[in-house]
Amino acid sequence: MTDHRTRIRRTMVERDAELAIVDEALDQLTGPGPEAGGALLAFSGPAGLGKTTLLAELRRRAHARSCTVLAARGGEQEQSQPFHVARQLIQPQLAGTSEQELRAALGGWYSIVGPALGLCAPEQGPPPDPQGLRDGLDWVLTHLVVKRAPVTLVLDDAHWADPESLSWLAAFAPRAEHLPLLLVVAYRPDELPAHADAFRTLPGRAGQAPLPLAPLTPAAVASLVRDALGDHADDAFCKEAWAVTTGNPFEAVELTAKVRGRGLRPVEENAPQLADLAAAQRGSGLVARLERLGPSTVRFAWACAVLGTAIPQDIAARVAALGTEEAAGATTRLRDARILSAAGSASDHDPETGLEFVHPLIATAIYRAIPDALRVALHGKAAAAVVDAGLGASAAARHLLETHPENDPWVVRTLREAAGENLRAGAPDAARRQLARALREPPDFDERAAVLYELGCASLLTEPANTVNHLRAALAEPFDDPALRQGIVIRLAQVLAHSDRLAEASESLAREIAQTPDVRARLRLQSEQFMWDAFNAAETDSPARSRRLTRLADRLAGRDLTERYVIALRAWDACLRGEPVDVVLHHAGRVLERPFSWAHEDRGFEVPVLAAMVHMYADRPGRAEELFEAGTAEFERQGWRGAHLSFAYSLRAYVRYRRGRLVEAEELARSGLRLAERVGRRTPVHWYAIAILLTTLLARGRVDEAWELAQEHDFGAPFPAAVVFPDSQTVYAELLLARGEVRAAVAELEAVDRRLTPRGIQNPAWCPWQLHLARAVAADDPQRARTLAADAVRRARAFGAPSAIGQALRVAAEVAAPQDRTELLREAVTLLSASPAGYELARALAALGYGLRDADLLTAAVVTARECGADGLVEEATEILTGMGGALPAAPPRADWVTEEEIRAADLAVRSEKEPEPASPDWVLSAACRKLGTDRSGLRAALEAFARSST
Repeated sequence: MTDHRTRIRRTMVERDAELAIVDEALDQLTGPGPEAGGALLAFSGPAGLGKTTLLAELRRRAHARSCTVLAARGGEQEQSQPFHVARQLIQPQLAGTSEQELRAALGGWYSIVGPALGLCAPEQGPPPDPQGLRDGLDWVLTHLVVKRAPVTLVLDDAHWADPESLSWLAAFAPRAEHLPLLLVVAYRPDELPAHADAFRTLPGRAGQAPLPLAPLTPAAVASLVRDALGDHADDAFCKEAWAVTTGNPFEAVELTAKVRGRGLRPVEENAPQLADLAAAQRGSGLVARLERLGPSTVRFAWACAVLGTAIPQDIAARVAALGTEEAAGATTRLRDARILSAAGSASDHDPETGLEFVHPLIATAIYRAIPDALRVALHGKAAAAVVDAGLGASAAARHLLETHPENDPWVVRTLREAAGENLRAGAPDAARRQLARALREPPDFDERAAVLYELGCASLLTEPANTVNHLRAALAEPFDDPALRQGIVIRLAQVLAHSDRLAEASESLAREIAQTPDVRARLRLQSEQFMWDAFNAAETDSPARSRRLTRLADRLAGRDLTERYVIALRAWDACLRGEPVDVVLHHAGRVLERPFSWAHEDRGFEVPVLAAMVHMYADRPGRAEELFEAGTAEFERQGWRGAHLSFAYSLRAYVRYRRGRLVEAEELARSGLRLAERVGRRTPVHWYAIAILLTTLLARGRVDEAWELAQEHDFGAPFPAAVVFPDSQTVYAELLLARGEVRAAVAELEAVDRRLTPRGIQNPAWCPWQLHLARAVAADDPQRARTLAADAVRRARAFGAPSAIGQALRVAAEVAAPQDRTELLREAVTLLSASPAGYELARALAALGYGLRDADLLTAAVVTARECGADGLVEEATEILTGMGGALPAAPPRADWVTEEEIRAADLAVRSEKEPEPASPDWVLSAACRKLGTDRSGLRAALEAFARSST
């Protein structure tokens, strides 16, 4: 214990300022009262300046304050091993926990983070996306911190941490100040890789820059020398010790040990010898000193340098081709030479303990001294040794990445196995590196296409352009596996579509369809082509495609998933073209007779989303929300928390908007936008998120805020090639119209007409461009406005959804001759009162109330607009109402739940075949429709769903 304390005192010279900051942070972490809390500390400095020693003292002081300490260290040889650092941090805290206990502790995150942390094997099925995995790691670490507070997390040599762990910790770090967590990192600034740049901005203390460690002064080195060699060490000797070590603490301590070992007197006449002793601690001098220990010891040191950190002695012996006794002797000699030590705090006398180098500088010097050919061979031997020791393909893969291609099937097989494990564990970049190396081996002739396909799957999220190249190369290979070929073509179409190259996606599928003889395989490819064509805003043959889809879907029975996908696409196509709503719901019902997964392993989520959305347009938003809730839950269970979850939140926001629940819509849309920002701007998911949020803000009357948002996110031309709903260009035109930029809005809306009309997209429920254009041209060309509005009414009636008809009637009244407005608005109110569209009802009530100067109708408009969160409409209607001398209605407490009275009214409407009189809407039934999320014709199903959810 005395020696340990002496060593701490000796090696912590001139670090009082840093230790004071450490103590301050620990006091804040462990102190009582509201000021207690977490913090961030970052220490930077070149190798040997004492970062590791400083962190060791920090850990000791944290333990003394009863902190839980999570510690990890990056390794130069382990950088390609994904989640190496994360496992060091978290695995020890869960050691000894049974699988049942782990499942209970981690809940839904078990199958998502378990493989990454080495707690369980990856399950079959689609892997989590990287963002979902990071969210899961956030949850696990936060849970540990709260459960075992206060916690100190220490990461040494962060510059060598694996990219997966480092990107996660860099994103998590700002949370430390809001948790009982002191997060500390140390790194070499000149060696910090690009993926770790975020750590350069971590504060050394809240509000400060990272703390750089300075070399020791001559006085500090003299103190070290005299502590080790005696007070009689003269000044000239001490000054030379400082000069040859340049104040590097590690080199100064090692130098004093060498002087003591040589029995060299610390006097001026011996000072010239210090340069040679210092040189023996690094580079060629260290290598020469190692060689003097003998060939077997050199081989053992080389093997340890190849293996990295926490080196198992038996595996090192095998790599070095040494017997047990030889390895033990080599270990002893390397320890005596201060080259190796026991890993961590393990006893030096424990033969089973792992080994590590005394300092990373030594490990690096020895590794780089290994002859190139021999180093490659040692990595190959290490790969075989770790597999034979039961450590798995992933442990071997990092060594195989360092070997030269030799046409070895075992290497290809091991790398493919490791890549599969990493891909399912949520580390696609690691899988990509391993598969790219497997391709260079190269694989056998008949295996090459499969490796290219797997490489394409691994690089899908990060390198879409390279993915296209890999998959096209795979198709060019001569292989005889129809299932593999189909998988390659489908994946190629997917990545082309997600890269906004939908026409190419369709063409690649069309070519394969033409040469696919198997009927079922051809149908699967056709379903994929129909899907991407449906999303292609520039599709040139849309009507013909619709006819082909109709003929195909109408003869399918929905026997398997492929047939159901085709039928769902038929429902979506019918919705866009404005076919009767009964036809749309009929096909959607055929699809949803059985569960319809949103996270199928080899299918996209797009078709299930379309099957849900048709219910929203058909005035069944309650059913749409039910489907979205199930799909969102499925995404979260799979760990899909990037683009998938952003789509789910944004489209759920759109459903809420259509129901007139604007406050909730805005919250969901902002959540969707936050997730979309992590995916990237001007990606499809970003277009959806912005378009829906803008639409919602306009409905809430916040035009200036909507414009600022559009400008901030570059929302405008060029618009995406993919179909977005609501249509991005139409939303942009609506925003321009709200700002009074009428001519610009007209130009955009006429462009929408030229784009959608040739495709046969006529449903104003899906895109009300005609209604916006009618309003825009009404002042200059009232006849054109009335023609546009009348055609929109006709199309809406053909579709048959009350909300679509009511909206079209309201706009038609706005541009109609004064004598025609009342009749149009009365019908609009009647229809909308029996629909789920609360916001549109409020607008129609306000228009009718203003036209008739009817205080009761205006009061109803204010109340309904309030319930919707349509603040701008509330203000406008209130001003009109009070101007007429009407009393401002009190704000009753909002009741989102369905009341018993409303249930009775809905049940009565279901039993009654009589439609309500046009001039006498039932306001209780109206509230029931809005809360149940359906129009009158869907009340029976909505009541049944409500009853199921209430039990």
